[in-house]
Amino acid sequence: MTQKKQPDILYTIVDEAPQLASASLLPIIKSFASVVDVSVGTKDISLAGRILATVPEALTEEQRQSDDLAELGVLVKTPEANVIKLPNISASVPQLTAAIAELQSQGYNVPDYPENPTTDEEKDIRARYDAIKGSAVNPVLREGNSDRRAARAVKNYAMKNPHSMGEWVSTSKTHVASMPGNDFYSNEQSATISADQAGAAKIEFVAENGDVTLLKDGINLAEGTVVDATFMSAAALRAFIRSEIEKAKAEGVLFSVHLKATMMKVSDPIIFGHFVSVFLEDVFAKHGDTFESLGVSPNSGIGDLVAKVETLPADQSAAILADIEAALAGQPPLYMVDSDKGITNLHVPSDVIIDASMPAVIRAGGKGWGPDGKPADTKCVIPDNCYAPVYDETINYFKETGALDPTTSGTVSNVGLMAQKAEEYGSHPTTFEAPGNGEIRYVLANGEVLHSHKVEKGDIWRSSSANKAPIEDWVQLAISRQKATGSEAIFWLDANRAHDAELIKYVDAILEREGVADKFFTLAPRAATRQTLETIRTGADSIAVTGNVLRDYLTDLFPILELGTSAKMLSIVKLMNGGGLFETGAGGSAPKHVQQLVSEGHLRWDSLGEFCALGESLNFLADSKGNAKAAVLGKAVDAATEKLLDTGKSPQRKVGQLDNRDSHYFFALYWAEALAAQTEDAELAAHFAPIAKELADKQDTILAELASTQGKPADLGGYFHTDPAKTAAVMRPSATLNAIIG
Repeated sequence: MTQKKQPDILYTIVDEAPQLASASLLPIIKSFASVVDVSVGTKDISLAGRILATVPEALTEEQRQSDDLAELGVLVKTPEANVIKLPNISASVPQLTAAIAELQSQGYNVPDYPENPTTDEEKDIRARYDAIKGSAVNPVLREGNSDRRAARAVKNYAMKNPHSMGEWVSTSKTHVASMPGNDFYSNEQSATISADQAGAAKIEFVAENGDVTLLKDGINLAEGTVVDATFMSAAALRAFIRSEIEKAKAEGVLFSVHLKATMMKVSDPIIFGHFVSVFLEDVFAKHGDTFESLGVSPNSGIGDLVAKVETLPADQSAAILADIEAALAGQPPLYMVDSDKGITNLHVPSDVIIDASMPAVIRAGGKGWGPDGKPADTKCVIPDNCYAPVYDETINYFKETGALDPTTSGTVSNVGLMAQKAEEYGSHPTTFEAPGNGEIRYVLANGEVLHSHKVEKGDIWRSSSANKAPIEDWVQLAISRQKATGSEAIFWLDANRAHDAELIKYVDAILEREGVADKFFTLAPRAATRQTLETIRTGADSIAVTGNVLRDYLTDLFPILELGTSAKMLSIVKLMNGGGLFETGAGGSAPKHVQQLVSEGHLRWDSLGEFCALGESLNFLADSKGNAKAAVLGKAVDAATEKLLDTGKSPQRKVGQLDNRDSHYFFALYWAEALAAQTEDAELAAHFAPIAKELADKQDTILAELASTQGKPADLGGYFHTDPAKTAAVMRPSATLNAIIG
């Protein structure tokens, strides 16, 4: 039997607005690519797809789905990898349970998520589901470091067509509040593994009575790996939360917490739960037994709490709901996710994601939305001090200088250390709530205790690591980007933080060896933030060379300030074994876009990130496979993208305006026109000239057909697991366009 040929490019099937957009865009890409003998396949890494792949024994033969994420995880370690990766859901527990319920309603006999597993079977299901929560996808695929930046055409367009910015005033009360100590930052220990320390390590808990509990074993450590361990005191966290609640009352500001309960799927939901249970402390004290019987977890938020209380008999439910309302009324007003629907900052852990929520507040001049539907100054609580100074300094800077001017500002690109599950985003298997008072120890293969912490029951302990090869590759990538651009380049590393101090040893040695130490700064995040803002305010550019979490945070913060969105960023992951992974931007706004499509038939998702990634993917393919025609196709993508921006054919916000489907039509038109006009390949020009002409001649008909679905509710057959036929009817409503594309 001959093995099926791997497609030249693999396009990921994901979730929400990006996946709906793919239903319209992907047929265009496949049609154009086929002309140059480039095949485009798909792999399903959506939340629903991952659920189905996780429990095959619960499904019929027809319903079973291959584990595409695992297959991609193998592919990205090979030189053949060429993957276009769209933003997927990093699921919180409420999202996971909602997706399971939807699949069950569609006839898939998948098991419920066991909140409190008791049997071995339930524990097995819980472990399998937990493996697809949070950042389950990115650590598998990111076998390289990140080169993320705004494409020049995108940046030029943003400067000529600036987005709105809120006004910053020096008297703004908006500020960041962080723990005074006993957080992950202050408790961190770090070390670089030597040759005699390498091997299979373990993590254990030693109770006060001397009993030892194995928390994790078989952690294979190689020489040169930077290994960290730290913890956050639950008691200190709760005392801090109480203090900040009282301060918010006195200051007359909104109260908000900003975490990453999706990517940091173990630690941050626990932290979020402490905020919920402290904010409603009297309610939990009064009704604790009832909540326990209902399976209430504060980690799932007020929304889940209310939903479970509403299952009680009416009189009992009404009494508890009244207590919740009274408790909320006695606290400072909460920053709102949706004030019209009463959805607060504490309703759902995945609703307020720090890398999207903090830039939104900053862009708005320090304003968050209150329960009254009006903007107000906000206390932004970011408990841990590892990265909070970035947002604190940004707010302080804009209070002093006023808002950034998008028409004149420079740009901040990023070189991010993320390969092989680097740093905190790889810490999920080694994060634990302390089971009691005692000590948590990191024990090496040679018996040496590398790290140890005295902990109390409920403290959040975690360990993370960064391997030697990715660190060295990251520094070399930074050197290459600085050389290519001549821009200011800053390693955002804090010499007073244990982990960063270990990385600085690597950085200094490599920069010195390469003779480029004078081309780089090494600054702690607070100082790096101020210097970067000063630089881009003058119109100059800066390269932020950061670890994994800051890579995530900064590639939302600066693009949102510069471009109005982070969805338009170009993200190139140069895989360490020679392949390429091309990411298409952030998906934080995707849920709201789906809501608008379902209710109004208008999808405002902008596929600009996909256009940029497609161009880079084709260019990479041309180089790696020697396909000169693919190079022509890639150049034409860039030309089409620039024309799309210059002619204002990106999606607009309201029904009746251009939407995602219209922008795909114009992208196809301009792509075909660019191919018809180019002189490098006469055969391609001859092929696309009649296509370009037909697309242009039938523009009025195509746009009318596309507009026919606007202003009407859209039936997708599901949210997490949409019906392909219904989705195609919504996203490809122009028979004329479909016939031309073929």
